[in-house]
Amino acid sequence: MKIEKVLMIEDDPNIRTIAEITLEGVGNWAVVMAECGQAGIEIALKEKPDLILLDVMMPGMDGPTTLQHLKESMNPMPPVIFLTAKVQSTEIDYYQSLGAAGVIRKPFDPITLPDEIVAILEATQAAETQAERAAC
Repeated sequence: MKIEKVLMIEDDPNIRTIAEITLEGVGNWAVVMAECGQAGIEIALKEKPDLILLDVMMPGMDGPTTLQHLKESMNPMPPVIFLTAKVQSTEIDYYQSLGAAGVIRKPFDPITLPDEIVAILEATQAAETQAERAAC
């Protein structure tokens, strides 16, 4: 999967700034930002990102609710990776059951963030390919 444009939906301005610098500088991706779920949905529909990074805990509309609205309104739906400090295995399983490609722990390492994203997307793609082969 080729990533050209990333939408980050995150309420913390410091995290947005760090991620934007890293994703543009290290990942060489165009980055658009939203500070809340509702704005993120509107930007996603307009910008059609290749990937969405989505904070779990935000005021107003939280990450899981935002993801549900995105799934209802976007076709095709880009992969979504949740960003959260809550990374117990039961929580990760829950986020993935909602349709997330993966979860990145906050605080994240800015230098390795693009590599973490690529690893999650490659693992997701490999799992989907394996599931398709098993279905044949």
